[in-house]
Amino acid sequence: MSEVEVICQRWRLCVRGGGYVSEVEVMCQRWRLCVRGGGYLSEVEVICQRWRLCVRGGGYVSEVEVICQRWRLSVRGGGYMSEVEVMCQRWRIYVRGGGYVSEVENICQRWRLCVRGGGYMSEVEVMCQRWRLYVRGGSWKQPALTQLSLASSLSRSTPYDKNSQKQKEITSAVTYDIAKDMAPVSVVEKPGFRKLINTLDPRFNLPSHKYFAEKALPELYIKVREELANQLTNVTHFSTTADIWSSRTCEPYLSLTVHYIDNWELKSKCLQTSFLPEDHTGGIIAQGLQDALMSWNLNEARQVCITTDNGANIVKAVSLNQWTCLQCFGHRLHLAIERSMKDTHIDHAVAVCKKVVSSFSFSWKRRRDLATAQQELNLPAHQLISESPTRWGSREKMIERVLKQEQVISQVLAADKKTRHLVLTWQDLEVLESVHKALKPLLKFTDALSGQSYVTVSYVKPVLHLFQSSLLAHQEDDTPLTQSIKASILDYLSEKYSDPSTNDLLDMAGLVDPRFKTTYCTEGKVEDIKSRALAEMEAMLSESDQGTAELAASHPQDATTASQPTEPLRKKTLGSFFKMAATSSSSTLSQRERIEKELSAYLQSVNVDSEANPLQWWNDHEEMFPNLKNVAKKYLCVPATSSPLERVFSTSGNIVTCQRASL
Repeated sequence: MSEVEVICQRWRLCVRGGGYVSEVEVMCQRWRLCVRGGGYLSEVEVICQRWRLCVRGGGYVSEVEVICQRWRLSVRGGGYMSEVEVMCQRWRIYVRGGGYVSEVENICQRWRLCVRGGGYMSEVEVMCQRWRLYVRGGSWKQPALTQLSLASSLSRSTPYDKNSQKQKEITSAVTYDIAKDMAPVSVVEKPGFRKLINTLDPRFNLPSHKYFAEKALPELYIKVREELANQLTNVTHFSTTADIWSSRTCEPYLSLTVHYIDNWELKSKCLQTSFLPEDHTGGIIAQGLQDALMSWNLNEARQVCITTDNGANIVKAVSLNQWTCLQCFGHRLHLAIERSMKDTHIDHAVAVCKKVVSSFSFSWKRRRDLATAQQELNLPAHQLISESPTRWGSREKMIERVLKQEQVISQVLAADKKTRHLVLTWQDLEVLESVHKALKPLLKFTDALSGQSYVTVSYVKPVLHLFQSSLLAHQEDDTPLTQSIKASILDYLSEKYSDPSTNDLLDMAGLVDPRFKTTYCTEGKVEDIKSRALAEMEAMLSESDQGTAELAASHPQDATTASQPTEPLRKKTLGSFFKMAATSSSSTLSQRERIEKELSAYLQSVNVDSEANPLQWWNDHEEMFPNLKNVAKKYLCVPATSSPLERVFSTSGNIVTCQRASL
């Protein structure tokens, strides 16, 4: 097509008189300019009106002058530069052969187009490539349209076969999405989800709700269960956590999680959350826990410890199974704090504090007034925090927020006669400050000991020592109420952690932690802990030797292997004699002596920084302590709290929602 036709197609202008309008007419129609003298304005006049330039000498300025004024370019030789020179300066293009490149060459360089036939393409061809227009008149050839074959057209519109690889891959991905994101199975019948799948791949035939519920998801569960069971076969020692949870529909579930160390990484897996319709007696729970371990082929003798809360039924169940039990540190601290709060003054102050929070929680006007007062007094725009009965930390956070916002709270409550009685008195503030001072240092330790990706059990005794030595120790500025709270918490924790089995477990965990070793053990028990460690190291070594002997007996060497020619004798070096001497001296040591030497070397090594990762330390030093490393794997996998179960219950709560209460 000609340049005019290209411009017409670009701007989609109608033709006149059976042909295309001229270039001047196109510009006039584009800028909607009025005509002069019954005809169209000239191209120069159009440009002048477009840029609103003044005329010179009673007439319009030339097109070159218009461009120069538009781009504010200086003139050369007393006159204006040519249009080509203006473009070269505008695009900062170097000249060729001592002069400026032509306009066509300039456009080609601007759009970085390849040349044709050894030269530059014309301006029309450049525009055609830029706007991807087809040309007419032999200049450009219209690309040939390839028509699809009948078989190809049918294949693009035909759905995948149900046994095809692509159909299986997409179905597996949808199944994984439902399971991983805890989505309802009915999502496959939602119009939005079906439209999404159809847009991504129209040939994919989305299976029905029944297929995913009865076939795809059960198969995925079996696959994941088999993978986890294969991982657990190589676990020598493990610990567990167990508890009972009631769903939104008041249906009871028994959950069990397992914790172990694999390649010096702490692993935490949820084995099951099964329906428990029977009475929650100790005997039934004990049988349920045994059945859970048997279903996963886990030997009870390999279980180091089970971490539970302080429920009477779960404690009795563990006792009936004769398992070593560690009470959750978070639950015990919660009970210790609740016991210390049994005071009439504290009850009154906390009750008033709850009413204050409730008055703002259920009134949008007071919350608006609170935000306004906070802005006036330059206080943080924080909302008040409500207390959760099952979390002692929420009470401390509620008290702390009320004390920080006390000034604006009193201002808002005093402005309304209906809430003036809720203004905190100085007696209430004094009680709340005493409680806050006693509880604030304890809040961070509950969160720190609730992790499941790092070692926590060896921290229990150091934390208790820190409570006694500094955090809950008597201070000069403590009020009598603060001293009473601290003393009550310390007495309860000291009593509960004086249990011999619990103490032995914590001492062994501290011994194999290179950060603490015997630092927090009682002086009279250090030798007992060493003896127990030696006995366990010796038992594990004997068990390992027995397993090696059984493996060798079940796989005897072939006759061909035995008859293989030996290596030719080599001349001994001087260093080989010293190596033989060292080997013979070490072989004279008994198994007990070698184990004692290994434990002594470990205890004499330099302690690690308290913020270091003990598992990483053991990964770097396991070759130096080949027997003690097994004891470390045994005890460092125990969690100090039952927080892993609480996380499982939170996940379960997100599954059994109001819209899915029939699960």
